[in-house]
Amino acid sequence: MTMMMASPGSIAFEAEALCLSYPKRFVGETRVLQDLSFQLPEGAVVGLVGRNGAGKSSLLRCLLGLTAPTAGSSRLLGCPSNALTDELRERLGYVAQTPNLFGWLSGHEHLDELGRLYRDFDARRALALATQFDVTMGTRADKLSLGDQQKLSVVLALAHDPDLLLMDEPVASLDPLARRDFMRALFAERSPAKAERPRSVLLSSHLLGDLERVVSHVMFLREGRVQLVDEWDALVENLRLLKLEAKPEAALPGLVHERPVGGGVWHALLDLRRADGIAADRGQVLRMDDLFEELNA
Repeated sequence: MTMMMASPGSIAFEAEALCLSYPKRFVGETRVLQDLSFQLPEGAVVGLVGRNGAGKSSLLRCLLGLTAPTAGSSRLLGCPSNALTDELRERLGYVAQTPNLFGWLSGHEHLDELGRLYRDFDARRALALATQFDVTMGTRADKLSLGDQQKLSVVLALAHDPDLLLMDEPVASLDPLARRDFMRALFAERSPAKAERPRSVLLSSHLLGDLERVVSHVMFLREGRVQLVDEWDALVENLRLLKLEAKPEAALPGLVHERPVGGGVWHALLDLRRADGIAADRGQVLRMDDLFEELNA
């Protein structure tokens, strides 16, 4: 596993030996997160990738302090997740996988209610985003389509120009044009008062083609564990897929992952930074969807 560490004092998202388990109905426990440790820097746009049930939503909820871990700890901008200050909460934006809206309120009424909670809430900014996303603001939230509910959730999360954005499958129900507008909104110019601050984003999504175009970092989860976390450009430059005629040696320098593919052939994923001179042209460069398949097949 490649572990990417941020510089001291510049960490946006952090976990140390984070674990989350739930008791089973009769005996034992279900392990949702298992010994997660990572540090990701301010200004990073992190793609959180994994199959359904890998622990992505649970990790986001632990980082936000919405779910208490069984063991370990996590922090946002150095603030413990289980004791987020009001000041830190004002700097957060969150979009849940299922839109968390008040069904009886219209979009305009949501703006009125949330505008009372954030000093930096900008209704004009929110209405401009709603226009960009083509959200019907005068309709009750429970009368909107799932896609429009997701778009309204994104508008509300961005309206106060947060420094930290945590988003759980925010574009799953959006069409390609709406996803394009969403990505543009993430990287729109910040308000003058916050122009000097980097925005940090942690974005869970199955739409790997969209992620590949915008992320600076990527974290792969599988069965509650971190498989791989690093800068995406570094992974593109240094990861290579080799096809071998036998199972690779466990001590093979730079070995990240291995799997049999049939007929006695094995795939070996190598990190050239630790591969002791193996030529870069020997293996296949991987796109994000190829890497996801190799790590999860």
